[in-house]
Amino acid sequence: MTEEKLSFQAEVSKLLHIVTHSLYSNKEIFLRELISNASDACDKLRYESQTDSSLSEGDSNFRITLKVDKDAKTLTIADNGIGMNHDDLINNLGTIAKSGTEAFIKAAEESGKTDVNLIGQFGVGFYSSFMVAEKVVVTTRKAGEDKAWAWESNGEGEYTITDAERDSHGTTIVMHLREDQGEYLEDMRLRNIVTTYSDHIDIPIVLLGEEEETLNSASAIWTRAAKDISEEQYKEFYHHVAHAFDEPWLTLHNKVEGVIEYTNLLFIPGSRPLDLFTPERKNHLKLYVNRVFITDDCDEVIPQYLRFVRGVVDSGDLPLNVSREMLQHNPVLAKIKAGLTKKILSELKKKAEKDTEGYSTFWDTFGAVMKEGIYEDFAHRKECLSLARFKSTHGDEWVSLAEYVERMKDGQDQIYYISGEDLDSLKRSPQLEGFKAKGVEVLFMTDPIDEFWIPAVSQFEEKSFQSITKGGADLSKIKKDGDDAEDDKKEDAADKDAIDRLCAAFKVVLGDEVQEVRSTDRLTDSAVCIVASESAMDRNLQRMLKQHGQDVPNEAPILELNPTHSLIKKLVDLSVDGTSQTLDDAAHLLLDQARIIEGETVPDMTAFAKRLTSAMEKGLV
Repeated sequence: MTEEKLSFQAEVSKLLHIVTHSLYSNKEIFLRELISNASDACDKLRYESQTDSSLSEGDSNFRITLKVDKDAKTLTIADNGIGMNHDDLINNLGTIAKSGTEAFIKAAEESGKTDVNLIGQFGVGFYSSFMVAEKVVVTTRKAGEDKAWAWESNGEGEYTITDAERDSHGTTIVMHLREDQGEYLEDMRLRNIVTTYSDHIDIPIVLLGEEEETLNSASAIWTRAAKDISEEQYKEFYHHVAHAFDEPWLTLHNKVEGVIEYTNLLFIPGSRPLDLFTPERKNHLKLYVNRVFITDDCDEVIPQYLRFVRGVVDSGDLPLNVSREMLQHNPVLAKIKAGLTKKILSELKKKAEKDTEGYSTFWDTFGAVMKEGIYEDFAHRKECLSLARFKSTHGDEWVSLAEYVERMKDGQDQIYYISGEDLDSLKRSPQLEGFKAKGVEVLFMTDPIDEFWIPAVSQFEEKSFQSITKGGADLSKIKKDGDDAEDDKKEDAADKDAIDRLCAAFKVVLGDEVQEVRSTDRLTDSAVCIVASESAMDRNLQRMLKQHGQDVPNEAPILELNPTHSLIKKLVDLSVDGTSQTLDDAAHLLLDQARIIEGETVPDMTAFAKRLTSAMEKGLV
């Protein structure tokens, strides 16, 4: 027998220490995790056997067994599922990088190592076995292969893999329990844990002893009537199917009958899954055909913007031997997808109308993903727009587009918004000043997808979207509340001809660095700001594309001056005598100031520092 000693991947040892010694106060959930893994292994083999029956030949009655040896102080969990080979052991048990090890450790440490949601969120359920075991031995043989392997570790940083013997496919986990964990050697304790957490699993969980005892009902929960299922049973099935520990925010269980028949049991999680923003954007619904697992990797069963939904879909109208390639073009699945999408959006609409606070929590968690539907799903764009919520200058609460339109001012014919990465920074943007002065609400767009769906939609209820950082945002038609005359501050503005003269002088000084210099009414407190021309790409989108290495044309901004600001009026007076070094420095400093406020870099930091120093010296004389 050859023995191969390997080290866990970097940081796994640290993670195991957290799991073993600090994470859980409720240690019994280790059994739920191991049983869920065994169930998944059986489901996978049942699916693979549809196209290759030899894989399960001679051992096709799937089941999970528990066995206690009080003398040896061991608890054994075994299944006859798909099993693992040498490489699978290393990839699945020797590393958990795919589950976000670093993020897990950070979150565990920040939570004080007491958050029971963490293991499910980061997909490291197998390692929960080390909470109660001082040593774990895994013996496994992959279906279709003759060779078996044994994996062994005490969770302290290393593991070994050796040749082994196993009569058939599947996996056996032998846990050598710690001295103080003897409760998990008691039949009554195991019976209670399985009944509490794993009764919904549709594979028999058998306790071996003098007589074999099946501990669970072994019936697919989604096939049962909703009235016969308790909230606790729904919750535990969600934990199983989502490999999560949080509470489901919404449960959808219904059977569709008609031309196409299917049953779905879907859950919207209460917290954000770790892989929500991965580039693959995979959904995680499990597809069954007459209770036979087919796949959990089928993008055709639900739109990608609903990928946070967890659960199962079971239909008898798909062929049992359907391949994943066939699923891509299956008209039955297309109709199921349409039905599921309509149902989910309909239920979300009900929640939004009846539970504003609860829906705000949902949107705070999944809104950035839901917005993808506005851009991608033309058939349901109207529904997605009505479900969308935004932060705005109106207050701290989420607002809908319908609420925004209802609050629009007399003379306002556009939906104003400002986009950027950080909400707090946007709230301080000088571009907001004129809008706030007139009581005009502005939406904050802080998600990258906003830059794509807004041009695609262009309007809502015949009101077009207008970025306030573009030149087309015109406030002249909108009057201040309770004020029938021109804005009060206009009386304090510099003479129009004089301000035009200053703008022309600034344009000469700045040259190609700016597209135009002009007066604006969008500012009240700040001296200047930069905006993009109406036909140009929004400046936030330019920054975002550049950050991702995209080749973006360098379009010069428009520099806007506040004619009521004391600094601008002093510069107007200075410009009467023509150009000067002071005027030149002021033009460059104000442009750089505007860039900095917008979160952009100053092109020439050395020149900026010199001009700033010079201006300060003159001011202190």
